[in-house]
Amino acid sequence: MIEELLYATPSWLNFLTFLGLAAAVLGIVLGFVTFAILAERKVIGFMQVRTGPNRVGGPFGLLQTVADVLKLLLKEDVIPKKADRTLFIMAPVIAFVPSFMVIVVIPFTDRLYFSDIGIGLLYYIAISGLTTFGVIMGGWASNNKYALLGGMRAVAQMISYEIPLVMSVIGIILISGSLNLITIVDAQADYAWFILLQPLAFVIFLIASVAELNRTPFDLPEAESELVAGYHVEYSGFRFAFFMLAEYVYLFAMASLMTVLFLGGWHPPFALPILSAIPGVVWFLLKFSMVVFFMFWIRASFPRLRADHLMEFGWKVLLPLALANVFITAILKELFF
Repeated sequence: MIEELLYATPSWLNFLTFLGLAAAVLGIVLGFVTFAILAERKVIGFMQVRTGPNRVGGPFGLLQTVADVLKLLLKEDVIPKKADRTLFIMAPVIAFVPSFMVIVVIPFTDRLYFSDIGIGLLYYIAISGLTTFGVIMGGWASNNKYALLGGMRAVAQMISYEIPLVMSVIGIILISGSLNLITIVDAQADYAWFILLQPLAFVIFLIASVAELNRTPFDLPEAESELVAGYHVEYSGFRFAFFMLAEYVYLFAMASLMTVLFLGGWHPPFALPILSAIPGVVWFLLKFSMVVFFMFWIRASFPRLRADHLMEFGWKVLLPLALANVFITAILKELFF
């Protein structure tokens, strides 16, 4: 839809239109990040019988995250004397920008999307992998052994779990016959949600996505008991905020992708007239919110894994299961689809 608007405008307006839309999307995403952090604190506080933020900005602590953002922006920007200054400055940007770029291909409804490209799923996977460079650059450029170890651990984890994550969606590609995310959503309207057709793939994708996001119980790259703070130990102020923003924007993007791939996107759960009357964006937001809540629930419930257990689980459990799912799906497709 947004692509159509760009093509319909004169050429000299395309650039201004694009900038305006990009700024709007960035504002929406950053608004989500601001209140997602607050929601996560409140949800985890409730689950762990704690209060959570309740002082800043009214009875619900609504401005607590805003105050935290202002605090980060006002903090002194410190760069270690012996750090590689150029790489140190570039690393947070390289880590954050891909997290924002992947949202371009997420379709929220059949008419509400930024760009509809034929290889949207492949684009998402390729661009999200670029964050790995920002992480290892931050660890290397800091000239700190803890940061370097944290960066190496983070990259090893991200690469290890990206493989089963990618393998888990091959079954969906086989059934839908496309890499286009809108086509994948429409395929679920014809058959059933892929969470029902590909339950093993959903479990693998969910676990691997949590590991990709470096969230509990896979937050080993930021294990303060072992690595002080991991690859961003030397970062402060707004540069540190860029790394944290990348994590939460990826939470937004990954929950949206999971909604599109496995939960039918904007389609209602049953083809009933009363359910079809509800706008598709409402269904998308409901499913998206359920995925995000489940991510918060995982963080509040599970202890951190040991590093060797984490790597073994990725290579020895998830990857063989993902490969088995691909073979089983290929056989069933030939027999039934």
